[in-house]
Amino acid sequence: MKRNIAVILAGGVGSRLGMSTPKQFFKVAGKMVVEHTVDVFERNQHIDEIAIVANPMLISDFENIVLRNKWHKVKKILKGGKERYDSSLSAIQAYANQDVNLIFHDAVRPLVSQRIVNDVIDALSSHRAIDVAIPSADTIIEVDGNDCITSIPDRSRLRRGQTPQAFDRQLIADAYERALKDPEFKTTDDCGVVRKYTDEPVFVVRGEESNMKLTYREDTYMLDKLFQLKNTEPENTEHVSDVFRDKVAVVFGGSYGIGKYVVDMLRESGATVFSYSRSENKVDVAQRDSVAKAMTDAHEAAGHIDYVVCTAGVLNKEPLATMDYETIQNAIQTNYLGTVNVALEAYPYLKQTEGKLIFFTSSSYTRGRAFYSIYSSTKAAIVNFVQAVAQEWDGDGIKINCINPERTKTPMRQQNFGIEPDDSLLMPERVAEATLQTLASDCTGQVIDVRRQKD
Repeated sequence: MKRNIAVILAGGVGSRLGMSTPKQFFKVAGKMVVEHTVDVFERNQHIDEIAIVANPMLISDFENIVLRNKWHKVKKILKGGKERYDSSLSAIQAYANQDVNLIFHDAVRPLVSQRIVNDVIDALSSHRAIDVAIPSADTIIEVDGNDCITSIPDRSRLRRGQTPQAFDRQLIADAYERALKDPEFKTTDDCGVVRKYTDEPVFVVRGEESNMKLTYREDTYMLDKLFQLKNTEPENTEHVSDVFRDKVAVVFGGSYGIGKYVVDMLRESGATVFSYSRSENKVDVAQRDSVAKAMTDAHEAAGHIDYVVCTAGVLNKEPLATMDYETIQNAIQTNYLGTVNVALEAYPYLKQTEGKLIFFTSSSYTRGRAFYSIYSSTKAAIVNFVQAVAQEWDGDGIKINCINPERTKTPMRQQNFGIEPDDSLLMPERVAEATLQTLASDCTGQVIDVRRQKD
């Protein structure tokens, strides 16, 4: 079976972005754009190897990025050229005389999904050239040199191209060999080269709107929001229990609900766990001194701390105008200030171990809704806090993520909604499993969605 080589095209300098820093180095959700992009292919089980094609002036920067991320699949860092196709040719030549598939992807499309990558690789089993595209929502017009319409193509047959674009290496090599002999040759698209200079059909895989390319300054705002809202599923890490043997975890809010399941599962996996809550041992995350003492006690008892998980939170479902002000203060202090307190007190211990930190948001964080004004806004704040701190602490080796479960059967929910059918709710043990999978992964700055597993 052919090996699948992901070629990350990172040779751009970002002139259209209007920034001094190359656009692939723009930071979002705790990491550089190119880091998010490579992570997708590093995690994909069908990708055998990764090559990064970079501006020659940035080779050393990419070497440092590869070392820092500890990517195992990145085997080559290649020099790109002046034109877009020079980067493609660099990879084609680097794998000369090898019977492989080359999967070209823009470094500045960090939101490419595993579904797209998998579909592209599946298509390679029956086609030698693959493109990724989405239907055009807008009418496309063709104009002449005077900006007058000359034709309006049928929109139902039009698509907007994305990447990855994938090829049998020999096919794309032959296409370029012919193209470079053409004095009129010019292109910004590898599929266009195959289409023009060979008879090979190009199969199109369905893309996604979120698989956007960072090109202009305005795109940075959209990319930020998409990362905040993207549906990141917990990694299906095999033998996850082996990861926690002899590790030390501190769990705030560990006496009931999701927190209790996290505590039990970590202990079953061989970890030493310190559980704290107001009901269990009078530890209140809203009070920084209380959090500090809990962390100190755990560290003195175990000698180190590898993981900190905070599930503590309160929900008071009622209109803002009728809420008691003390209730409002308590919700803000527990949900948001508690998050800040746990992060601050966990930092020195997790810095020593390059540990993991997890907080919890809610599916209501994406928009404010009546009766949820305080709860939803604090949960939205937690998401922004996690993404910002993930970026600040990346150099310290600390991974920080946010679990976003859909409606979950917990005592807190029952207090606010009463009895609900079990089949309409997520079970807390499923959320705890996703929490352990996230602790076992190397992702950071992510909002990890946890949903019911539907039959």
